Amino acid sequence: MRRNRNAKIIATLGPASSTPQAIESLFVAGADVFRLNFSHGSHADHQARINIIRALEEKVQRPIAILADLQGPKLRVGDFVNGRVRIESGATLRLDMNPEKGTAERAPLLHPEVFAALRAGSELLLDDGRLRLRVEHHGDDFADTRVIVGGELSNHKGVNVPNVMLPISPLTPKDLRDLEFAVERGADWIALSFVQRPGDVAEARRLVSAHVGSRVRLLSKLEKPSAIEHLDDIIELSDAVMVARGDLGVECPPETVPILQKRILRACRQAGKPVVVATQMLDSMIHSPSPTRAEASDVATAIYDGADAVMLSAETAAGDFPVEAVTMMNRIIKQVEQDEHYAVIADASRLEPDPTSRDAISAAARQVAHTIKAAAIVTFTSSGSTTLRVARERPEQPILSVTSDIEVARQLALVWGAHSIMAKDVRSFTEMVQKAIDVTQSEDFAAPGDRVVIAAGVPFGLSGTTNMLRVAEIEPAHTV
Repeated sequence: MRRNRNAKIIATLGPASSTPQAIESLFVAGADVFRLNFSHGSHADHQARINIIRALEEKVQRPIAILADLQGPKLRVGDFVNGRVRIESGATLRLDMNPEKGTAERAPLLHPEVFAALRAGSELLLDDGRLRLRVEHHGDDFADTRVIVGGELSNHKGVNVPNVMLPISPLTPKDLRDLEFAVERGADWIALSFVQRPGDVAEARRLVSAHVGSRVRLLSKLEKPSAIEHLDDIIELSDAVMVARGDLGVECPPETVPILQKRILRACRQAGKPVVVATQMLDSMIHSPSPTRAEASDVATAIYDGADAVMLSAETAAGDFPVEAVTMMNRIIKQVEQDEHYAVIADASRLEPDPTSRDAISAAARQVAHTIKAAAIVTFTSSGSTTLRVARERPEQPILSVTSDIEVARQLALVWGAHSIMAKDVRSFTEMVQKAIDVTQSEDFAAPGDRVVIAAGVPFGLSGTTNMLRVAEIEPAHTV
């Protein structure tokens, strides 16, 4: 089940894609990671999907990653008389803690932390930015606002507070229950929503570490402009990052989102951390069997920029054409990676290695593989570190990541270029070379006469010791 591409595909599961047949079809079409969206569905629903994924993994003998996406705090207005109201531009609107149904003059906003953070002149965005308010007066339990951009407002629409650091944790009581469930049920990645500051990631890390034996990895979703102000620190504390362009685009001017996307991707590449581009990538395919040309270009841009993975949300969770959406994304990625300009861009964007032995070896592995036209780069890794550093170099050759740890193999399904192989730990150089030759042939990455580049750490099985580079040639088959 070899993928003839480097960038990975994340498919969100939902009502349109929760049967064994549907999930297998998504995998065959190209999905490498399955996202469980904890904003929807019960624990029983998610458990059923986990069971199906693990059964599929056993069937196809390929590590498959599960990404548990926590909901995070949701700021919403309350109910309105008749379910909706029309709010005119230029009018005044009071937001308060009164739970009574709202009108065109006042609306319930039962979030005291919002009022605590407001200042005169602060802006509030309602319903994904469709309505815009400016705070004129405020107190501990109210805010009098002027409607800058009006429109229709209905029950439970979202509220965004741009350019304000809200005094709330990214982990609600619901998130804490979901986090415990996901860790106990063997999720490989936890996506943390509403990250505003480095401390938010540290808090989640502490909670994950409290589960003895858990090595689940944390992916920070960048949805708030305040997170961009602490970008480098958040990346350092995270195992991966997601550019959540939907929420980011609500609170930031739309014209800045592409610039922020490139900045985040660049910073993640520098740190050697996987980065995912998400939200509305093939949005029209929710109800159409083919995307718009603009959407195809959007996916292609993320691949040219070096994203590790691109994500489908409603397209596969609730759309009419989930398999077609994955198939299309797979086609776009393969087409871009075969473009001669893709290699030129990859070369131009390559970063200087850090002054460490593992980065020196990883950079050398790419250079040697390029020079000798190797068939593949084989990494032997116990934690995933060697594979991550080689993937940072964006080599032309596929990366076969050999590990004895199924959790590591699954986690690397999110990483650019990594094709994980489960194998017993090697104990000698001779065994290592033979294993590299065997797996590249059995996985159809190399043939007799090809050469492979091997990166590993000595002593074997010790995390973070990438310090060895080897070239091995697969001897041609002898004929009688």
